[in-house]
Amino acid sequence: MRVIAGELKGRQLKAPKWEGLRPTSDRLRETLFDILGPAVRGARVLDGYAGTGANGIEALSRGAAHVTFVDNDARAVRLIEENAARLLPDARERYAIIRAGVADALRRAAGPFDLVILDPPYAADAAADALDAATAAGGPETRAIVEHARRYAAPPRQGKWTLDRSVTAGDSVLSFYRAQRD
Repeated sequence: MRVIAGELKGRQLKAPKWEGLRPTSDRLRETLFDILGPAVRGARVLDGYAGTGANGIEALSRGAAHVTFVDNDARAVRLIEENAARLLPDARERYAIIRAGVADALRRAAGPFDLVILDPPYAADAAADALDAATAAGGPETRAIVEHARRYAAPPRQGKWTLDRSVTAGDSVLSFYRAQRD
């Protein structure tokens, strides 16, 4: 695993040494950030179900103003801390790491967020559950992206979120959502 572009381009990320964590592939992460393009620069980003922290570190490398990493697994939080400390030693003020579920973390996080990147474990209702958890993540301009298995379709609408676009790559899908305007 490596950082794809930006100031940290080419730098290696530590990968998990335990079963059950499925990091976003370099290729899928490249697709995600190519689609987001300039929306990342200056953005406040939530990296939910952060795992290795690769999505959030990629966002920081591409100019995000701040990233909040959220994961419920203590091993993943330690891995995010290691990757961030090694790759961003002088940028501690540009990120926060919270060990909690996404919904719980948002009660403590310094939002609102411009981009919410969610990579929950692949399961039947994972995309819908992740979007529900991220309801408090931001305002009317917030975009949410959910990575999910192709075999489990993402909902066209979930709470305040409306599906805008989906991109399939192998067994994975990136579903892009916009907050509905009231």
